[in-house]
Amino acid sequence: MSGNAETIAPRALAAWVDWVRRLAWLVLALALLSSAGLLTYTARTIGMNAETNDMLSEKLDYRRHDAEMDRAFPKNIRNFALVVEGPSPEAAEEGADRLVARVAEHRERFPLVFFAQTHPFFRQNGLLFLDLDELVVLSDRLAEAQPMLAILNEDGSLRGMARVLELAIEQSEADVAAALARVLDRLADTVEALAEGRPAQLSWRSIMTDEEVTDSDRRAFALLKPVLDYDSLEPAAPAIAIIEQEAEALGLTQENGYRVRVLGSQVLLQDELRSVREGMGLVGVLSLVTVLVLLTLGLGSWRLVLATLVTLLVGLIWTAAFAAAAIGSLNLISVAFAVLFIGLSVDFGIHFNLRYREARNGGEDHGAALQRAARGVGGALTLSAVTAAIGFLSFLPTAYKGVSELGLISGAGMFIALFANLTLLPALLTLLRAGPGGTAGGGTLAARFEGFVERRARLVLGLALGLALAAAAALPFAWFDDDPFNLRDPDSPSMQDLLAVLEDPRVQPYDAELLADSLEQAGEAAARLEALPEVEEALTLLDFVPGEQDEKLEVIDEMSLFLGPLLLPVEPLPVPDEAGRAAALAEIERLAATAEGTLAEPGARLAAALAGLPRDTASLERVERAWIAGLPGVLERMAQSVGAEPVALEDLPAPMAERYLAPDGRARVEIIPSEDLRDAAARQRFVDAVLPLAPATVGTPISITAGGRAVKQAFGEAGAYALAAIVVLLLVLLRSWRDCLLILAPLLLATLLTVAATVVLGTPFNFANVIVLPLLFGLGVAFGIQFVLRARREQAGRLLRTSTPRAIAFSALTTIGSFCSLSLSSHPGTASMGFLLTVAIGLTLLCTLLVLPALLHVVDGRAATPSKAPRR
Repeated sequence: MSGNAETIAPRALAAWVDWVRRLAWLVLALALLSSAGLLTYTARTIGMNAETNDMLSEKLDYRRHDAEMDRAFPKNIRNFALVVEGPSPEAAEEGADRLVARVAEHRERFPLVFFAQTHPFFRQNGLLFLDLDELVVLSDRLAEAQPMLAILNEDGSLRGMARVLELAIEQSEADVAAALARVLDRLADTVEALAEGRPAQLSWRSIMTDEEVTDSDRRAFALLKPVLDYDSLEPAAPAIAIIEQEAEALGLTQENGYRVRVLGSQVLLQDELRSVREGMGLVGVLSLVTVLVLLTLGLGSWRLVLATLVTLLVGLIWTAAFAAAAIGSLNLISVAFAVLFIGLSVDFGIHFNLRYREARNGGEDHGAALQRAARGVGGALTLSAVTAAIGFLSFLPTAYKGVSELGLISGAGMFIALFANLTLLPALLTLLRAGPGGTAGGGTLAARFEGFVERRARLVLGLALGLALAAAAALPFAWFDDDPFNLRDPDSPSMQDLLAVLEDPRVQPYDAELLADSLEQAGEAAARLEALPEVEEALTLLDFVPGEQDEKLEVIDEMSLFLGPLLLPVEPLPVPDEAGRAAALAEIERLAATAEGTLAEPGARLAAALAGLPRDTASLERVERAWIAGLPGVLERMAQSVGAEPVALEDLPAPMAERYLAPDGRARVEIIPSEDLRDAAARQRFVDAVLPLAPATVGTPISITAGGRAVKQAFGEAGAYALAAIVVLLLVLLRSWRDCLLILAPLLLATLLTVAATVVLGTPFNFANVIVLPLLFGLGVAFGIQFVLRARREQAGRLLRTSTPRAIAFSALTTIGSFCSLSLSSHPGTASMGFLLTVAIGLTLLCTLLVLPALLHVVDGRAATPSKAPRR
């Protein structure tokens, strides 16, 4: 290799291109045949992996602890949380119970289903899990309500409801009037909802406890263990389809006031994969269309455009085949390799084509023009491929596997693109008989721009220095968003479901967990952790054994005495006919309208609601069902719960015990934070407080924080590797500190401006777009190399009128167009990568075409005077 990069094997490159020209048909046939075979291989081989944890090295401490937890409790991973929302707590529970029973029939798809609320253990012993004070209050309220409940137990109709209200209003005293007023309000709420066409049901549980019904109360949660189909692109789809079909068959639909949701990491990952696939399909089409338009404008010849596009597609197929062979599956970041390849590979074709067109316009024949293009840009393209590959491959030594896989694919893609553009492209140009025409250089516009640079070079550099200082001042305000939830499509069904229930206290997407050697050690660790202000509670299996059982059992025994008659089988009264229902409803309306004192206002509201209600059979039955349908189930569960018995650790249901105690005796501690860990500062406080006490803690907040730190470290390492490798490469090949600094100075400015742009635009770095800066080093250097190497060969005042600035401009524009299409993806991570790449390449183009010529002018006066005789 000679001292100058521009002479890197020029004769060999020219000879290679000439050989390709003479065997053009053979080269094309081999390229198409290999592409067909490799496309088939790729389609059959390549897969997708949306698991975000897998994008970081399994050697990281938190990944090792996480893997150990999964091995100890395999039943706790890849589960579904089935959420049934109903018009009342009773309706939600009853609907979930029916749905779980139907789903459990599909044993081949759901080997484990567990619905705690209706499990026999909790049906019998549920009252023991209340606080003693809560249990006493409940006992008192049931004692007061016993006569009324007895009436409805015997006569569960509007007639019975009329008798109950009459008794309650007549006997209400000051201390219970307020409670009765709330009952009247709830009756009115139900009727008003029905009048508006909304499903509604009275909650007898809330009446007995005298508590307002919340959205959380109207939800029932069940645990499902699905068998996932990993041969499918949507492994969770068959299991979800069963749930949806059974819910539809049971009438658990929105029309009936129900909503069934399926939560779980696998559901989120499936939707994310779908979002990425659909988004990348659109992005790929937009990228190709954008490149086609810009190629047409830049090359000005359909033959050159067609040759470039065919070369691009063949190179893309070869690169995809490499990805299938080398890695086997694409992750949420590496899936973007196709768009990156489109945006970057076309650069090689533009430079080769415009140098070829420049030679043809200068009077050379086809063969000579191909050899001149190979000699003129072959070395620079090779060096550009190497530097771009360095930018991609710089992540390989880091712990960030997600980007390192993208780097490996795209780094190899740069050499594939180089080979394709020095082999297939010349063959296609030969077969398509491309000739002279169009514009290869910059023309009048380039001359004017050149004049501006000559006159304002120092001003340009002064402004560049000022921008660099301002951008440097913004660096401390750049930040990294380490929460992968922010990279998911918020409009996907799974994210919509998660966001809808995120405020429910039973939903803990940010809890943590710790593996202890024994249940005793788990209890000790939980006690230490609960002492932290950042921890709401730390749960072990021991916490599910109720406390104060003797006192609670005494209260329950008393409840069974006064509720005993109510819970005995009773012969119900005959159901009233339509006239009887209408008369009962009229009586309820009269009682409500004539209520006095504290009951006057809610009574009047109920009377007004009933006055507007039709008295046809359907309306009467609808009101009766909405008011009373939930009561039989409440009474049934009450009968079961007063049979509570002492509970020991071994009495706990197996599905619950297995979530906290492993077969080998190791125990799990569930750590629930006291703050909302969606806030990054709160998440950091939680992690910093918990890890010193329990370094082996795992879970979402740990993986987010530790993973974010690993990515930021990988980003720093990759940037350093890329910069060091590129500097060494430039020095070895160019043998000139001056040329090396000329290439790097605009790149450094573009890098500073890109970081500053993230601050100004409020766009944080994240797991997806963190690749931008190391990649910017490789791509930006490629622009600079093309410019500086061409400058070495041109007379003063000639550089900006050659094909090189035009090639740089249009190659950058095609790259920007391709990357910009990424920003239109529905997947936020992919979109952020495309957006930041667009900004970065745009700034790099401006710095290369504006700052670099000014530097050349000031440093050696290369643009000082116009040339007297243009060179070809």
